[in-house]
Amino acid sequence: MTGETAHRSTAATKEVNGPGIIWHIPRPTRNEETVPEQIEQPTFTPRPVLSFVRRSGRLDARLQRAWDNYADTYLLDINDGEGSLDVRDDFTLDRDTIAVTWGNANPLIVEIGTGQGENIVAAAAAHPDVNFLALEVYDPGVAHTLLLAGKQRLGNLRIAQVNAPELFAATAPGSIAEVWTFFPDPWPKMKHHKRRIVQPQLAQSIHGALADGGAWRIATDIEDYALHVHEVMDGRTDFRNAGTIAVSLPTGHVGKGNAELADDMPHADFTESERFDDRVLTNFEKKGLAAGRVIHDLTYIAV
Repeated sequence: MTGETAHRSTAATKEVNGPGIIWHIPRPTRNEETVPEQIEQPTFTPRPVLSFVRRSGRLDARLQRAWDNYADTYLLDINDGEGSLDVRDDFTLDRDTIAVTWGNANPLIVEIGTGQGENIVAAAAAHPDVNFLALEVYDPGVAHTLLLAGKQRLGNLRIAQVNAPELFAATAPGSIAEVWTFFPDPWPKMKHHKRRIVQPQLAQSIHGALADGGAWRIATDIEDYALHVHEVMDGRTDFRNAGTIAVSLPTGHVGKGNAELADDMPHADFTESERFDDRVLTNFEKKGLAAGRVIHDLTYIAV
């Protein structure tokens, strides 16, 4: 998502087209006879609902240098064409891919939406015997993760700039040890809840990708999102909620700007987890705590 001058020297310039196509069929004149069957109707494939919106932006000089210096080392070439966030049809994430990419058979942890990379880089540095894959779609976040990883010369971290659901759909069963989703975009408007990354279809794909007993760890500082996660995950038979803490949450959604209304709604107890030890206190989380928000940690084990 860079301008025309940004990181053209790399193999991963990111641009996307506009949101859709406007079809224009000329109106017939009075002397023309229009036969409906002869009008060729446009065909199209509905676009999937995405959990993100890519906005245009430029890399500053520091991040541009990080991209130029480290992209070849850390950024996986699995995209279906330049500027695409789709995963190539011929790519499969399996044990053989892990062995070739990381050079070992160590367990793999995938983080969805790594932001600036603070958490996954810290985890990779603390656990050199574990492989890590960062999924991030925004150029500045990818570049900052490259910067942090390059500074520490990490050998067990890779980055993929692709749509997360496609990555898990391209993953062989049992290939991933854990999936992390920390502070995903809350999409607070009711009409946008369908864009939230935690959805039944993704849960099914992640379950298929996880090894037996593998975990999906989720954290959010938005109460309404915590309720959303419980609604999606707690009733599933392929995951077990591993939490041990009772948390009271409203039983309905209030939408953007109406958080105070939740206090007067009926509440129920839900089960959540202690703070995950390997989730570092990022700048993003600090801002949430400073604003008085409560952090919700949720852990689901594949069964």
